[in-house]
Amino acid sequence: MEQHGIALVIGANGGIGSELAGALQRHGWKVRALVRSAPAGGGTASIEYATGDAMRAEDVLRAAQGVSLIVHAVNPPGYRDWDRLVLPMLHNTIAAARVSGARIVLPGTVYNYGPDAFPVIDEAAPQHPLTRKGAIRVRMEQALRDAAKDGVRSLVVRAGDFFGPRPGNNWFSMGLVKPGAAIRSITYPGKPGTGHAWAYLPDLAETVAQLVAHEEHLAAFETFHFGGHWDADGTAMIGAIRKAVNQPKLPVRGFPWAVLVLLSPFKTLFREMREMRYLWQQPLRLDNTRLLAHLGAEPHTPLDLAVRRTLDGLMR
Repeated sequence: MEQHGIALVIGANGGIGSELAGALQRHGWKVRALVRSAPAGGGTASIEYATGDAMRAEDVLRAAQGVSLIVHAVNPPGYRDWDRLVLPMLHNTIAAARVSGARIVLPGTVYNYGPDAFPVIDEAAPQHPLTRKGAIRVRMEQALRDAAKDGVRSLVVRAGDFFGPRPGNNWFSMGLVKPGAAIRSITYPGKPGTGHAWAYLPDLAETVAQLVAHEEHLAAFETFHFGGHWDADGTAMIGAIRKAVNQPKLPVRGFPWAVLVLLSPFKTLFREMREMRYLWQQPLRLDNTRLLAHLGAEPHTPLDLAVRRTLDGLMR
């Protein structure tokens, strides 16, 4: 096993954060998690827990002492208060990395992009988002790019819509199926026949772990695109869910976009989901050519198996 230093994971209780913590451990990192309160019963014995708040610069700085990697995987739940919380939390991470000398890892998304970059997007594509959340994502990456000029190293790995065994702020567990409930239908947000990019979180986490294992090959500000699962017409994900639950005729319902329009003034989650509709109306595929050249191959769990493991986790 490779031997590395200490990685601080901010947002270790979330879907991508927990997967990254596990992948880094498998690659020889010691993992420290910044949490508001330590888990009951001590949590996972192999993880060191540091209590604190990502919004408090002194808490992040204290948790980052002695680390050589900081995973910034923290997001406000339910998309609430993004404009007020997201950038201050990242600035605290940057400040801590400046003191500790750690590289920052930011799991990226496609929200940065508008239709002018479609349908196939590489790392150099223009970032002209259509939404508030996308604009914040652009500002987050710009903050990291600026910090790199001052010696703070970072890595951004952009990916399609997340899915995986742990619930989180993602379309799969908040839209397609309902965690913890028997699956009687699939609610699919996409326009029929339109391609969509999916990222299975264990594969994405393994990709990040492989990238940071070779620090000497990374630029100060580094970006890669994760190909994940490309569903060329929207039917592959539907078919995988049907197969996983052994219901080949499981009904598929259209997403209630009209209802979201009516309710979005009253609920932040609905407003944010409505703004992302354009990503379901046009094909958007991430070009992972650069990643493949760097790693040789992208970690890839077959879709049927990835969906089955996801549903097993969500239905617990």
